[in-house]
Amino acid sequence: MARTAGKVAVVTGGALGIGAATCAMLAREGAAVAITDVLEKEGQALAERIRADGGKAQFWALDVTDEAAVERVFNEVVNTFGKLDVLVNNAGIAGASKPTHELTAEEWDKVINVNVRGVFFCTKHAVPHMRRAGSGSIINLSSIYGIIGAPDLPPYHASKGAVRLMTKTDALLYAKDKIRVNSVHPGFIWTPLVEQLAKSSPQGLEAYRRELDAKHPLGHVGEPDDIAAGIVYLASDEAKFVTGSELVIDGGYTAQ
Repeated sequence: MARTAGKVAVVTGGALGIGAATCAMLAREGAAVAITDVLEKEGQALAERIRADGGKAQFWALDVTDEAAVERVFNEVVNTFGKLDVLVNNAGIAGASKPTHELTAEEWDKVINVNVRGVFFCTKHAVPHMRRAGSGSIINLSSIYGIIGAPDLPPYHASKGAVRLMTKTDALLYAKDKIRVNSVHPGFIWTPLVEQLAKSSPQGLEAYRRELDAKHPLGHVGEPDDIAAGIVYLASDEAKFVTGSELVIDGGYTAQ
């Protein structure tokens, strides 16, 4: 089954974790995938693995906080693959975990620049290409922390809440252009980002993971492929009547 056959997809933050799983799954389902990331070695290696498995992929170095670079890379993707159908705004960072009154402006801005401005820049420069293609699907990675609160990571929570509402606004703005815009809200997924939080925690990695597993009704944290599967669904024509929606994939965490 080739659910994304004939589509061209850009994935930001595509070198590791959820991004890498998404690139691999989109390629397996028939898409031509533009892997973008600041991690050049890992991104190039992923593109080579996808091609070795018979998929179509190419890597572009991209810092999503650089608008000129976003515009240039998206133009190059279209020149290479012929069009742009799918944008996965996945690039993101967790940032500082300290109380709001202890944060510096620089710590706040660092997270907002990647997690919010990056989504803005990529959406801004994807839309004209999608209009020319006649349709498109934009998938924004928010988080359960864009829906519920927790006493940590204030800039991250703010950024993911912003992405949730940016998604709904753009869904309404571009519905007439047949561009669907949806957000995906992962719970705790065992990615390099979460693993780093675990390693820096007072209890250490193994204890952190056990505690995290126990917080989920299903008894464990998720894997990157759990999120990639939802993204592929939203990218595919199976989701042709889905826009402005929130796809929560969290093992039941927010249902408690």
